[in-house]
Amino acid sequence: METDYSSSDLQRLLEAIKSSDVVESRVELLTKLRDLEISDRSDLHLLMERLTTYWEDFTCLDASQCLLNKSILHVAVKHLESDISGCLSQFLSLGTKASIWCGKHLKMILMSNEGSQEEEHDDIFFQLLLDLLRFSAASFSALATYHVSDDEPLMDSVENYISEQLNLTKNSIAEVKRIGSLASEVVKAAQIVIDAVIRLCRVYSLAVNRELCDGHPEKDESCMDFEAANSVNHVSKIAKCTIEKLCELGILAANDGGSLVTILNVSWKGVVTLLQLGKGALSVKVKVADIILALLSLVNESLRCAAKAWSSSLKEAISVTEARRIFVPVKFYLINAVKISFLYPSQAYLVYREITLCILIISTLKTSLSDEELMKTAGEVITELLEQTSMDLLKSLLNSAQLKQELKLRILDWLFINESNSNPANGDLISNSGITSMEEIFSVGCEDMTEARTLLLGRVAVFLNLLKYSLDLDEDVKLGMISKLGWFFDILVDEEVYSSILALQIPELFGSQNTVEINWQPMFSSLLHALETFMIVLSSSIAWGEFESFLLENFFHPHFLCQEIVVELWCFMVRHAEINVVNGVTDKLSSLLRLVASSESVFIPGSAMRKVARSLCMILSYGTQSMVDHVYNSIIGDNRSPLSAVMHVALFMEGFPLNFLSERMRNIATQIIFADYFGFLESFDDKSMRACSSSVYGVPVFALSASLQSLQLNMSDSNAKTLKFMVAITHNYRNSGDELTKAHYRKLLSETLVIIANNKHLYAAAEMEEVILELENLFISGPAASDTRLHVCKPHLALFMAGLGHMEMTESDTSAKCSAIWELYHMLLREQHWALIHLAITAFGYFAARTSCNQLWRFVPQTAALSYDLVSGNEANEERFMSELKAFLEKERALLTITPSSEQLGQLVGEGLMLKRIVQNIRGIDTTGVVGCESMKTDENNQSKKKRKLPDEISEGVELLQNGLKVIGDGFSRWQQDNDATELRDNFMAHISRLEDEIAQLVGLAGSG
Repeated sequence: METDYSSSDLQRLLEAIKSSDVVESRVELLTKLRDLEISDRSDLHLLMERLTTYWEDFTCLDASQCLLNKSILHVAVKHLESDISGCLSQFLSLGTKASIWCGKHLKMILMSNEGSQEEEHDDIFFQLLLDLLRFSAASFSALATYHVSDDEPLMDSVENYISEQLNLTKNSIAEVKRIGSLASEVVKAAQIVIDAVIRLCRVYSLAVNRELCDGHPEKDESCMDFEAANSVNHVSKIAKCTIEKLCELGILAANDGGSLVTILNVSWKGVVTLLQLGKGALSVKVKVADIILALLSLVNESLRCAAKAWSSSLKEAISVTEARRIFVPVKFYLINAVKISFLYPSQAYLVYREITLCILIISTLKTSLSDEELMKTAGEVITELLEQTSMDLLKSLLNSAQLKQELKLRILDWLFINESNSNPANGDLISNSGITSMEEIFSVGCEDMTEARTLLLGRVAVFLNLLKYSLDLDEDVKLGMISKLGWFFDILVDEEVYSSILALQIPELFGSQNTVEINWQPMFSSLLHALETFMIVLSSSIAWGEFESFLLENFFHPHFLCQEIVVELWCFMVRHAEINVVNGVTDKLSSLLRLVASSESVFIPGSAMRKVARSLCMILSYGTQSMVDHVYNSIIGDNRSPLSAVMHVALFMEGFPLNFLSERMRNIATQIIFADYFGFLESFDDKSMRACSSSVYGVPVFALSASLQSLQLNMSDSNAKTLKFMVAITHNYRNSGDELTKAHYRKLLSETLVIIANNKHLYAAAEMEEVILELENLFISGPAASDTRLHVCKPHLALFMAGLGHMEMTESDTSAKCSAIWELYHMLLREQHWALIHLAITAFGYFAARTSCNQLWRFVPQTAALSYDLVSGNEANEERFMSELKAFLEKERALLTITPSSEQLGQLVGEGLMLKRIVQNIRGIDTTGVVGCESMKTDENNQSKKKRKLPDEISEGVELLQNGLKVIGDGFSRWQQDNDATELRDNFMAHISRLEDEIAQLVGLAGSG
């Protein structure tokens, strides 16, 4: 209850308090003093001076001292509501001394191990501590109502006061768990203190900015008058002190484990708020880089602890709740780091290595989580919460107008370093799974970040994310990203990245901010999506030309995966680009095909000619009818030259979409294919075969074989001619002694088998029995059965054998045709090469499902590859074959599963390592002269002039090799007839076969050069 007073009454009370030795009396007198309504400034000044003196005099550390100090605080708090402008220094002095006293007392209490007799004292002290925190909040609010002082002693008092109050607040929060029943109240009071000091800083900053603008809006701090500069410096010191203390509080709250969420939020949000004041002009003395480092440290430590716990003792799947409990605070730290980095990009740049390391850790951790079944939910949550935010942190640097282009490119260089990571200095080996263990992720420091294979997949993921979010990137950064596409293709060659790209599934973010969805998709699909997004972004950018040049330069990339990616991007362009752009692409590729076309390279699948043809066909499969017509006319059309025929075959072999042609063009193409095929059959004989030196003899057969499935041609009129042609090929092959001629026959044999297999009605022809008997004689019973080079025809033979299910057969032991079929299937099913096993079993499964035969066991030898025991490899029986066949066919139907086993990943890693070595061996081949070509003349004379001229000695040497191989073949044929040394013969033939393949490739290179 407030009472009236006089100055003499006040003085008597103050003297009585000073002279009293009884604590209870002092407390009672202080209570009366609190009830006085003091309005006089001089009286209030006297009161605060005395209260400060009383606090200094009462130095005992018992409960009585605490009670007295509580009473002093109550008096001071009561009068904070008055006009204290004349005694600000006294209030600040009292508050400062009280904070120091409480800080020391808190430390002593927590260090003490005394018994229960002190519990009452501790409770009273903690109540005093709570009262002091409330006094601090009230005093900050009171200070905010007054102008910023220009009195230097008062400025010092304010700065010191704020520092001490925040120190006490931090110490209270640090020990809050030991405070007891008042802990929650202390946390609430600390939050109020933080809010009040932030509000005070905001009011001071706005006031200083307003005064500067009103007085000298055109001046900066360097040309202010002395008083104005003093005020700015004063407010800057307060802001700096508050930011530093709030950072310390934020770190304390983060390390608490979650019970101080309110302190965590208010402290870090306060840091960001204060850094925003005056757009940073009042906080230039703050070490912003250190604040960002503190937030990154909290991110890394939170993730490290979670990874350690999950990788060591995880027995059941991580729940969404648990994952969000870990990652929500991490997102909070990242968001604040993003905000600060946007405000102070120049200072954030000072720690760009730490920033990029943190982003790589998040991406790598996501990859590791996605690879473990029990952690997939955590992979989804980390994608939902952290992926976009981590990219925002990186873009805060890359898009900053305050950073020069060279600094942005330096960041990209650091993230996607041009030096190869294929052979790291530390030599660490990858696991069979290709995925880094989670604990290893956090062992990498900034100094070894660029060479660490541990972060390799994370680096790839960050690159793809930048492409995916490239719409928000500045033009100079987009150009920088194009320059890193070369790095990206180089890193795809790495065996670990290669295996993961093909096998790994990762969660991807889709939808808007309001409707976010997580979908799992193969990493390869994610890669294509990112590159396609980048293409769309660049389509309206000045950087498009650079991107198109990159695609052209990598058309002949030595690694097949990179080739496939380039072709997929061309196809994407064809599907979505304007027609004039698409026509330009197809015209360039058509010209390129004419440039690299040669008769020697058409049957080499990896030749430049076949690569271009394959790419062009894939692109056309997404094109319009008019586009397919245009390319067909420009490359084939009415041109009947040998080179045109070669391109014709190359395109058909790579799947030229003939069914996409317009009806008129399709009819013309069909007529040409049939006319050429029947014309060839009528003129075919062994003499013409030997007379033709071209390696593409029989082009019409290859053209028909390659176009059958596309056009679904009806060959009802060619039964007898085709089957007689097959018989002639087998007969001539057995009788031929010339190895080059035999090579041509093997090609014709394979393609004719394909033609028959794709025309089911041919199996009903009367001539089919003779064909089957001839094939049995060629592959099994005749003199050519020992020819190991016939092995290349067996895949096509398997296709032919599958079609026998459409033929009516009488199951009789005396039937020569049935016996021949049994023997042919026996031969195929005994094959032990994995690819031939696959083809043979697939063919037999197709045959068994359609044939009218009931005694299928006759077609299976006891020594079939699938009959052997997998463990010993010795014992074989028919029951095991049927069991393995059933499992094989069921596995074929279940191939839609996309979860790779560790064995499959290990195989992919080995395959990737082999491909990397191949790329390294041919890396020096120069194809830039080929890629950059424009449209070429189509006639052979002009074509030959465009080829790079090889030295005459090379051509002569290759010709000598061909002639020498022919001589060896003739001599070997004669020797073979008179010699029974089977083992020596087989070894000799194996070496000759390999030599023939090598020389054929040399012929192709010499012809194209």
